[in-house]
Amino acid sequence: MSASGDEFPTIQGRNLNKVNKSVPEDFVDKDLIVIVAFQQWHQPLVDESISLLENNGFGDTHNIIEVPTVQKSSKLFEVYLDGIMRAGIRDDRIRDRTITAYVDLDQFLNNLDIPSNETIYWFLIEKDTKNILTRGYGIIAEEDLNLINSF
Repeated sequence: MSASGDEFPTIQGRNLNKVNKSVPEDFVDKDLIVIVAFQQWHQPLVDESISLLENNGFGDTHNIIEVPTVQKSSKLFEVYLDGIMRAGIRDDRIRDRTITAYVDLDQFLNNLDIPSNETIYWFLIEKDTKNILTRGYGIIAEEDLNLINSF
């Protein structure tokens, strides 16, 4: 976990309700918490982090989204993977906040100074900007809530 003055790059994706989204531009009305995941087994880490945030009222004061990030591939593979993820998530609210990004993974990791895709990473982005206020990795913990609240 560390503070950062960097900007979050624009990510074009599609949520699981099949709506195109631009992150962070489509979520600037409140501070934004972006949780980036890379592997299927990261989902429990994302779910636990979002539950902690929502159980502590952050869903009211922040936009919270998860961004499964996948190496760009064929359109057929993207449609297939989106269908599998959509089938596994029945809750419309969760589908709405889950934005899948098909990217050049190496470039994405480099742009956000992420050393590896072996865990989840989270970013707090300032309202009306692309400014990263703070960032961390792994499950969001109680002490991270105080850090997020300090901004």
